[in-house]
Amino acid sequence: MTSVKEKQIKILENGKVTTPKGFQAGGVHTGLRKTKLDFGWIHSEVPATAAGVYTLNAFKAAPLQVTKNSLDKTGKIQTLVVNSANANAVTGPQGEKNALETQKLVAEKKGVEVDHVAVASTGIIGVQLPMEKLYKGINWMDEAENQGAERFESAILTTDTVTKYAAVEVEIDGKLVTISGAAKGSGMIAPNMATMLSFITTDAAVERSSLEAGLRQVTDKSFNMITVDGDCSTNDMVLVLANGLQKNQTLNESHPDWDLFLNGLQYVSQDLAKQIAKDGEGATKLIEVQVKGAGTDKAAGEIAKAIISSNLVKAAVYGSDPNWGRIVCAVGYSEQPIEVDKVSIALGDLQVVENGLPIDFDEEAGTEYLQQEMVTIHVDLQNGAGEATAWGCDLTYDYVKINASYRT
Repeated sequence: MTSVKEKQIKILENGKVTTPKGFQAGGVHTGLRKTKLDFGWIHSEVPATAAGVYTLNAFKAAPLQVTKNSLDKTGKIQTLVVNSANANAVTGPQGEKNALETQKLVAEKKGVEVDHVAVASTGIIGVQLPMEKLYKGINWMDEAENQGAERFESAILTTDTVTKYAAVEVEIDGKLVTISGAAKGSGMIAPNMATMLSFITTDAAVERSSLEAGLRQVTDKSFNMITVDGDCSTNDMVLVLANGLQKNQTLNESHPDWDLFLNGLQYVSQDLAKQIAKDGEGATKLIEVQVKGAGTDKAAGEIAKAIISSNLVKAAVYGSDPNWGRIVCAVGYSEQPIEVDKVSIALGDLQVVENGLPIDFDEEAGTEYLQQEMVTIHVDLQNGAGEATAWGCDLTYDYVKINASYRT
């Protein structure tokens, strides 16, 4: 994949999931949450070619299963709905029935095919959906006061503290194509995927098989490279909808602008992934781990994830303690091939380990650097051309407080 170039990709600072042509979105308060919006939707004027990636957790939530089954059958999504506060996970046959009923009622409300409706949920596990509240949300979908991408962004949140969105514009076949996304995620965030929902819209025309392959490729370098707490959720899902309304020649791997489109999709996905990591429950800092010099990209990725997943590393960053030994430890237990006498580590521009040995460095400078909101850890293995980047956050007292009382 070619690198992102500003002359090819225009970042839309205020772009939303409704910025691509033909998409609408909204959100309402149904009573699932005490006062906040809790039911959101995205709707395309026409059925959109769609692709998805899903959690690896064996306890896949009912809405995820229903959405995956429909998408596998038709390859299209026209309307998707999301509720927060209730995951509809580990809810047995009744949970599946509720997800299917939601899908059916939304299809009737929006005048679309049942299998063109995606359903998603996030929140508490093991509690049946109060369907009377979902009915209200579905009935209110077309009311003018409930429309707007910002309402959708808010409706999908749980313990998140901010909404998350990103958008870019690229020129394909002389037409300006937009790729936009919205996401939620704050806790239970771990590769592969997380308690994370991400929805990406584009007005590009894309071949289904190419969209699926491209999404998997992009996810491996974005959503699968973040962690907050090492827990893998039951409800994780990334969906991308391409409605083709810009009328470009259908994109696939042989199209001359395919790499450009993938770069745009990757930019949006990585931006959303970093926003999720930064908004980890109780987090005060975003941590980026850059690994280079590995034997393969995969090995570099495993090492980066080992570092970003280390509670000891995360706690040290929270305390602004330049304890490089914890980073070395994580590299060592990553189970990836390394030559210990070649490993070098830096905190930002501050070198702390060179060729496997500590070097004298200014501890105060290290502490000062780790007090920033964005911390970058560099690891050079000097053992190949493999490289990868992972993102996470610090581990704080507030994380324990939030999760100790999550259901109350």
